[in-house]
Amino acid sequence: MTATDADTSLPAPQTRLAQFWTFLRRYPTVAIGGTLLLLIILMAVFAPWLGTYDPQALSPARRLRKPSETYWFGTDMLGRDIYSRVVYGARISLAVGLSVAILSTLVGLALGLITGFVRLADSIIMRIMDGLMSIPPILLAIALMALTKASVQNVILAITIAEVPRVTRLVRSLVLGLREQPFVEAAEASGTNLINTMIRHILPNTLAPLLVQGTYICASAMITEAILSFIGAGTPPNIPSWGNVIAEGRGVFQIAYYIILFPGIFLSLTVLAVNLVGDGMRDALDPRLARRM
Repeated sequence: MTATDADTSLPAPQTRLAQFWTFLRRYPTVAIGGTLLLLIILMAVFAPWLGTYDPQALSPARRLRKPSETYWFGTDMLGRDIYSRVVYGARISLAVGLSVAILSTLVGLALGLITGFVRLADSIIMRIMDGLMSIPPILLAIALMALTKASVQNVILAITIAEVPRVTRLVRSLVLGLREQPFVEAAEASGTNLINTMIRHILPNTLAPLLVQGTYICASAMITEAILSFIGAGTPPNIPSWGNVIAEGRGVFQIAYYIILFPGIFLSLTVLAVNLVGDGMRDALDPRLARRM
């Protein structure tokens, strides 16, 4: 066999696009969840063009209209178009979910790195985290919202505080395991300071679990926001969110079930899409599952 024959027998390297399609075929849950999530994101981005009416426009003359060609999802007790409110509500749910996931991950990452390396900080911070974790997240969020006024920013802050302890414990457990690895001990023996050890050797090995955890936090935050809005402790009633729309329809559920049905379907689909992406990423990033696949 000549050198030329040996070169031609090697498989051609895949392009980035080919690698992406191979990844989607290997992990179909990511493809399904990602496609569904992309459609919902596009719906939220193009809400001004997709909405048929102003989501806050009141019209008592058209109250409680059933779904029709004019009002696709019907109207509520104040005559507002349910379809437009559902389309605009995607913005609130996605904004809350993504903001909570990013903020809680960043704060939990910082606290987890500190508690994993500094014993004094571990004793203080983790006792605070244990105290917060002793309260169910939804109850903690309700208590925090009771101390502030209703707004989207306060909802994000309240849910973030409830989610930070879980991220902190996850990062701390990862750091405690990584500290005993030979490459970390070698870095410390060579005189690398604590900050560089965290950034160069510890942080890269925590990103994969944090990415998966972030998707679950995003889904949980959207559900929590809907619950808070449903009980009147979340976003202001004038803001079109899925939780507010469902709350407005509970009093007339027997005669206008569609007010609850459509926002509930979109909320379920969004949470399902995020969870599918998280499950697929977990399978892809877990070396044991990847070898089994």
